[in-house]
Amino acid sequence: MIKEILKQVQQGKLTVADAEKELATYEDLGFAKVDYHRKKRQGFSEVVFGEGKTAEQIISIVKALQLKDKSVLVTRISKEKANQVLEACPSFAYNEVAKILFWKDSDQDSFFEGYIAIVCAGTSDLPVAEEAAVTAEILGCKVRRIYDVGVAGIHRLLNNIDEIQNATVTVVVAGMEGALPSVVGGLVSHPVIAVPTSIGYGANFNGLSALLTMLNSCSSGISVVNIDNGFGAAYNAALIHRLIQKGAKHNENALS
Repeated sequence: MIKEILKQVQQGKLTVADAEKELATYEDLGFAKVDYHRKKRQGFSEVVFGEGKTAEQIISIVKALQLKDKSVLVTRISKEKANQVLEACPSFAYNEVAKILFWKDSDQDSFFEGYIAIVCAGTSDLPVAEEAAVTAEILGCKVRRIYDVGVAGIHRLLNNIDEIQNATVTVVVAGMEGALPSVVGGLVSHPVIAVPTSIGYGANFNGLSALLTMLNSCSSGISVVNIDNGFGAAYNAALIHRLIQKGAKHNENALS
């Protein structure tokens, strides 16, 4: 890309000022510095955290990202603010349950082999589970949703265990006492990312008891993210999923 830009400058097809813009790693909007270099450093483009930002700020940021990337993701954005953004950016879509606003170019790269399983304990955990599911999809992964399979009715989980076991990585979302990730972790041979939610009665302490249960799990292969952090879990799952795809492709090339 850099060589192509320099060739265009040499041939007079691109001014030095325009080339400088093309090569910039971020754009200073005054209230935000939009990081265009994130994908090269970390594998995925910058994600916008919508909470605390005005609709006008979000509009400016996503319009800047849309010019450089093939997908744009805004998490934790209210319906009211999302509607304002959608008026200015009609190509975007909004998932009200996940509180996610997103845009995805039709030719964005996807990891077609395998899938990530998003498992949640109860219907009350759906907002966090959907945040994880939509995030993983926008990051280019296939997703299988397995919802309302908590330990209070363990047969529901067991009825879906084959689908979970065939995933490359599983995100498990649970509130109350947070036992579900330990159960899943003892039944699968791939990484499990546990997400405690703030759903529960008083002694749940807004998700703290679920977090401590998951951190103290006796099942191996479980990593834990922060309370209600479906986005963080999906991001890590997508990184694992992508590495698995690269490894499989490398093995195929070695055998051919």
